[in-house]
Amino acid sequence: MRDNLFEIVEDPISVESLIEKVEDRNAGAITTFIGTVREITGEKKTVYLEYQAYKPMAEKMLAQIGGEINQKWPDTKVAITHRIGSLDISEIAVVIAVSSPHRKPAYQANEYAIERIKQIVPIWKKEQWEDGEGWIGDQQENVPYPTGKPDIKDEDND
Repeated sequence: MRDNLFEIVEDPISVESLIEKVEDRNAGAITTFIGTVREITGEKKTVYLEYQAYKPMAEKMLAQIGGEINQKWPDTKVAITHRIGSLDISEIAVVIAVSSPHRKPAYQANEYAIERIKQIVPIWKKEQWEDGEGWIGDQQENVPYPTGKPDIKDEDND
């Protein structure tokens, strides 16, 4: 199965199906990254997470990352699936599978993929903590969205 290499899904992700998508007779290595929902972040205890995405754009950006990887590491094959919806602790949020003839490009391309997802893919995360909730503004977790949306200032009134 080689269809749908870059997907946003609402159902649990099958790691095996992503591995099958990148299997190749000339591959000597397949790396997988499995991003899961953690319970403790800093001093806060997460109860569950909610991911939302603008699916058509998010899948387009995942495919762009695949294209970037193919340019940087020409002999690799990559598949990426990210889940949206409500996820409990330890559930899989994202899986990246990369195959290549040798292990180093597979490791490098896999790390590149998760960093690029955090940089460019429009996926938003809402943390449900024991004592409240909060939207995480960007995947790099550098920008908080305490009101659930970006703080856009009206330039005419500034």
